Amino acid sequence: MRPIVFLLAALAALAINVPARPLPAQRAAFGPVVTTSWLASQLESPSLVLLHVGEKAQYEREHIPGARFVDLHDVAWRSPDGLDLELLPADTLRRRLEALGISDDARVVVYFGQDWVTPATRILYTLDWAGLGARSALLDGGLPAWKREGKPVTAAASPARAGRLSTLATRAPLVVDGDWVRAHIGQPGFTIVDARAARFYEGPQHGGHRAGHVPGAVNIPFSEIVDDRLRVKDRAQLEALFREAGVKPGDTIVAYCHIGQQATAVVLAARLLGHDVTLYDGSFNDWSRRTSFPVQTGKERGSGR
Repeated sequence: MRPIVFLLAALAALAINVPARPLPAQRAAFGPVVTTSWLASQLESPSLVLLHVGEKAQYEREHIPGARFVDLHDVAWRSPDGLDLELLPADTLRRRLEALGISDDARVVVYFGQDWVTPATRILYTLDWAGLGARSALLDGGLPAWKREGKPVTAAASPARAGRLSTLATRAPLVVDGDWVRAHIGQPGFTIVDARAARFYEGPQHGGHRAGHVPGAVNIPFSEIVDDRLRVKDRAQLEALFREAGVKPGDTIVAYCHIGQQATAVVLAARLLGHDVTLYDGSFNDWSRRTSFPVQTGKERGSGR
């Protein structure tokens, strides 16, 4: 028996000294936000779908090789009740995503072409709602960061290819309406976040909207999510931003803005911090026109009840 014991001991010692095999780079690095270095290493991957968000003329002038152009209205619509930038019906959205080359096995990276981050985060949110969030990410810093690092751009049109998606497994909790928001004002475990600039949160009237904000909402302006180079702030900075606004650890974030675009930057930041998230898709455009719904001006938070 002794030789067997010695052999087992030797094998155990050998196993202890063998380092664990690291995860594949694409799995370890892929998440809600990816780096330019990661993307550069994946440009030849057949499963990569790269979406350029911004002005069509800018895309035609220069874009990351292989990128397809996408406009917000490719994946959103004006709903029958007159609300802008609403989520499309699932079957329609599936066909639109397939037209962009997205299949069940795709890894989708969305990037902004210039300095407008929130159209890209809105498309990322749409992909998450469609059940593709685990396979979708934002390129940190967008095309400006890519170009600063001397990475390649092209004016050549990317070949069109159709994808094939299964029936979308939409994530219903990711979107709520005004009645749901009103019912959750002041509820423990929920923080309503107004993602508009402070001047709109506090008042005055903006366009056809009433002045002010949803009672009880805190203000985290969408522009505070990124730094001056349009990169998503690090975890410590985001935690401080949310904490100073009054968000408690573990709270579900209920975000809104004017029409449901700017708030998706806050949704992304909340995801990175581990919060459950939901978007009031109609946002203040919907809330304001419901004349029986209260609004509040100034910086103070009230219950609205």
